[in-house]
Amino acid sequence: MTHFLVLLLAVLIGVVAGLRALTAPAVVAWAAVLDWINLAGTWVSWIAHPVTVIIFTVLAVGELVTDKLPMTPSRTAVASFIARILLGAFAGAVIGTAWGYTWGGLGAGIVGAVLGTLGGYTARTRLVGATGGHDLPVALVEDAVAVLGGFAVAAMTGIL
Repeated sequence: MTHFLVLLLAVLIGVVAGLRALTAPAVVAWAAVLDWINLAGTWVSWIAHPVTVIIFTVLAVGELVTDKLPMTPSRTAVASFIARILLGAFAGAVIGTAWGYTWGGLGAGIVGAVLGTLGGYTARTRLVGATGGHDLPVALVEDAVAVLGGFAVAAMTGIL
């Protein structure tokens, strides 16, 4: 895979982290356990362990549920924003590592996470306003975009 494509996929997985922080590491863990990406012998080979995949999946599902709760802080709150950046960086670095571009993947994941966080916030705010304040349907669409988009990125790592 070319350097450009690796960085593009890392940016895209970062965008996923900006939408749903824990979905990004969960889908790269699934990509590793399904052998879509080869991480054997790398610093992150542990992510392909079934226990790791289960933990990340449970955390991601928990995030999908808690996102709908009224007391959940905005994704642009400092702690949430930092978490999205860190998890986007991690997921991007995992993708980059499979092709020897760990640091580039990390940086691209950060860029994607910032774009996904701010873009997702803006899109959701506008869509909720356009639907007369109905947040749940918009949140569910955002969930679908994050999960399906994340798996699409992960699947592309195995195809390209």
